[in-house]
Parts: sequence; C-alpha cells; structure tokens
Amino acid sequence: MTGFASFVTPEASAGAAVSDAIAEASACLDRFTERFNACDTAGMDGELHFPHVMLSGADRLEWQAPGNHPTDFFEKLKASGWRRTRYQSKEAVLASADKVHFVVTYTREDGAGMVLSTHRNLWIATRVAGRWGISLRSY
Repeated sequence: MTGFASFVTPEASAGAAVSDAIAEASACLDRFTERFNACDTAGMDGELHFPHVMLSGADRLEWQAPGNHPTDFFEKLKASGWRRTRYQSKEAVLASADKVHFVVTYTREDGAGMVLSTHRNLWIATRVAGRWGISLRSY
C-alpha cells in the first residue's frame, strides 16, 4: 500500500513480528542512552534517523543530517550537576513491525544517584532499510 492510504489504513498486527519490533526498537533506545551517558554525540546520531524531528510544546526542530548537537551540550548539562540518565520505564503504546511509539520516562541524576529531574516523553523508533533508529522525540 502506498500514498495516503498507507497512512490511514491500519496495518494487520503480526504478533511475533510486533513483539520482535518492540524489542529491537527498545534496544535502539538503550544504545542511544548509553551513547548519551558517554557524552558521545556521534554515537547518539548513529541511533537516529534523518531527517530527525523533535517537538517541544508547539515548537518543531528538524535536523536533516547528523552533527547538529550543540558543541557545548554536555558541558552545560554537566554544569547542572548531571552525570547520567536512567530509564524508569519505556512503554510501547503503539507498535507495528516497522514502527514503535514509546512513552519514555527517565531521570537525570548526579554522581551520587540523586535525581535532578524526571522527564516523560514520546519517542518514535522506525525501521528504515532494515535499521532501527529514533525518528521523532517529543519533549
């Protein structure tokens, strides 16, 4: 199915294929966060699909290619006391064989493990050309 019809016609659920997709997409999110905690922006980009969309309120940011993280991103984050990000939950709320919507709850913590902030976001991972990547993050 192509064109607009593919957007409005529900895909038949394929049980095991959807379960596998959720596991593979979840692993992509885990790799992204491992790279985030390592302050590795190139590694983070490796877990994204481009163009990559981020929504914050009504504001929309679209990165066409890797290499868009501000160079001082981790310096500023560390200045706030941050040392690591940890998932509290990743709930797949809509899934098909090639796309999974997650409600992701995570904390940002200092070096002693004290929670500095808690975030609940929607992240969408897609499989494109056989590779899972994060296509959209909504903050």
